[in-house]
Amino acid sequence: MHSVAILVLDGVIPFDMAAPLQVFDWTRLPDGRRPYRIRLCAQRPEVTADGGLSLRVERGLEALADADTIIVPGRAEGAPPPSPSVLDALRRAAGQGTRIASVCVGAFVLAEAGLLDGLRATTHWVAAGRLARAFPRVRVQPDVLYVDNGQILTSAGAAAALDMCLHMIRRDLGSAVAADAARMSVMPLEREGGQAQFIVHEHPPVPRGSALEPLLEWIGDNLAREITLAAMAERVGMSERTFSRRFREQTGTTPLQWLLRARVRRAQYLLENSDHTVERIAQQSGFGSPTAFRERFRKVVGTTPHAYRSAFHRRRPVAAAGG
Repeated sequence: MHSVAILVLDGVIPFDMAAPLQVFDWTRLPDGRRPYRIRLCAQRPEVTADGGLSLRVERGLEALADADTIIVPGRAEGAPPPSPSVLDALRRAAGQGTRIASVCVGAFVLAEAGLLDGLRATTHWVAAGRLARAFPRVRVQPDVLYVDNGQILTSAGAAAALDMCLHMIRRDLGSAVAADAARMSVMPLEREGGQAQFIVHEHPPVPRGSALEPLLEWIGDNLAREITLAAMAERVGMSERTFSRRFREQTGTTPLQWLLRARVRRAQYLLENSDHTVERIAQQSGFGSPTAFRERFRKVVGTTPHAYRSAFHRRRPVAAAGG
């Protein structure tokens, strides 16, 4: 059997731990046999989990030495740093060729051990910037669900751990076994798009009190119209060159990028809250054509408008009979 060790450290997030534990435990070969043996291990027998839970763990760090796969779940903000013993055990396992994967902010533990140096990696989008700043040798990719470097894997948020684990099962045992595990997890074997589709894209910033505030509010109210750089500059009484410079100074981006971001955000809102066709939403958001809309939307959000609507459309509640 393939041995999977889940390393439980103080502050562990229960769902980050349970997701890989469950999906590997549900996996079955065509003849019904279990291909994976899952073990929890920790530095100490008693582990404090996020949410005030206390876990009793039977196996210590020695379990990492004979594991085929090690998974490091995320931990709550403010959790104590991993001890030198934990980091050394991970480095030794990596040196032996053990497959090591992290869930969510568990990537910080792998980075602390030096296992992500020079590699692509991901984590929850909220923490991606912090990971990149703390470990500049790590090539952080904030918009994907997981990254597979061969021996070292990292996943985004806890739900993305399921995507990563199903990917590992497919690598180990083939698509048929992985598809069956996906059905047991009520998950698609592959989700379209990356975690960019889950990032909360705020409305583009409008610098309050600046000379540009009335213009930017006008743009937001007229996104369906054709808006050119010349029209924007004329509206504030500047040359195009001066306007572009002032705009970047006050917003940190170009007028065109600000406009495109506002249009994508409007499209997201309409996909979530209306039943309008994609073609109509493209028009309402100010894109020249449905094709241009689909291309820009995929580039920014990481998935198609149809897939985004399927995931996030707010269905109207069905009225009760006789109500």
